[in-house]
Amino acid sequence: MIQKIQEIFGFSASDIKLAASKGQLLSLELEFSSRCNLRCVYCYNGSNLYRNDELELEEMFDVISQAKALGARKIIYVGAGEPLLDIKLRSVIGYVNKLGLKHILFTNGTLIDSEIARFFYKHHVTIVVKYASRDDQVSDFLCGVPGASQSTQRGLNFLLKAGYPNASHHLGIEAIICNQNIGELPSLWQWARKSNIVPYFEYITYQGDATKHMDLYPTKDKIRDLFYNLAKIDEDEFDLHWVPRPPIAGFSCQRHLYSALVNSQGFVQPCVGIDIKVENIRNKKLSSILSESKVLKELRNIKSTIKGPCSHCSDLDKCYGCRGAAYNALGDYLASDPMCWRIKNEAPTSFASSKK
Repeated sequence: MIQKIQEIFGFSASDIKLAASKGQLLSLELEFSSRCNLRCVYCYNGSNLYRNDELELEEMFDVISQAKALGARKIIYVGAGEPLLDIKLRSVIGYVNKLGLKHILFTNGTLIDSEIARFFYKHHVTIVVKYASRDDQVSDFLCGVPGASQSTQRGLNFLLKAGYPNASHHLGIEAIICNQNIGELPSLWQWARKSNIVPYFEYITYQGDATKHMDLYPTKDKIRDLFYNLAKIDEDEFDLHWVPRPPIAGFSCQRHLYSALVNSQGFVQPCVGIDIKVENIRNKKLSSILSESKVLKELRNIKSTIKGPCSHCSDLDKCYGCRGAAYNALGDYLASDPMCWRIKNEAPTSFASSKK
């Protein structure tokens, strides 16, 4: 059975509406250590590595418990670096399992061996492996480390041997869409679908190290064509139907209506794409931060606060573009998404960022 990206990463429209109206959470994104063994050319964290004063294990337990009390059903593990380099990861996974929550781990896959793969399988962790290309040369360039591609493939193979994927153990691959891999992504998408692996393809934003490599950025027309090509592949070959919308193929990102990010130092921010640290969980409870933050409240009400062409788009009930793309390119998280192909005046390669 082919797993739908919306079913694994998203929530129903009725659940989202209810959570938004009550100021509750459906998921929490939790960032692990800033240490990383790769140097991806598009890394959102840029050179901001090796942060000091990162969260202790008990602090992570506490914020997870707070998130559950606010209605969270899923904990999404992301990394300022690579989560598998954080010694707290296994303990956190065990705690989340004990609370009866679902969890999703984003990893570059290079450190996965047979033992950790079996651990993930035992704890029913959905794994999403960074897998931007099957071409070793392209993959190593994007990862910034020679041999990274083969290490990722080895980690992916260990997951397959452990039993991934099946109906209760989801496996995905993440590809950041850029000029270097855009031509092969349709075939990569087909391979993933045929392997019952969920493809998570998201376009690159003007952030972190990516700002130093303008050759990474495809035009909006190329991104549009890719999304429509992928939608046609799904319809023709897999009987899956979805409308192409930014920023993730096959998935309508509405996380700001029901989610937030706690970074590795305890700061709450809207998502990895909007680097605005609204408050720290060491100073206030998560419930107070969510209810008091002007930034989070504006984003929770994005359907009425959004500006420009997005505000009168016919798809506004299902899509509000990428808030990170708007913030990093234009300096305003409420601005229309400059990467959206429906908007003709802002080219994705003409970023004159006004971000403060």
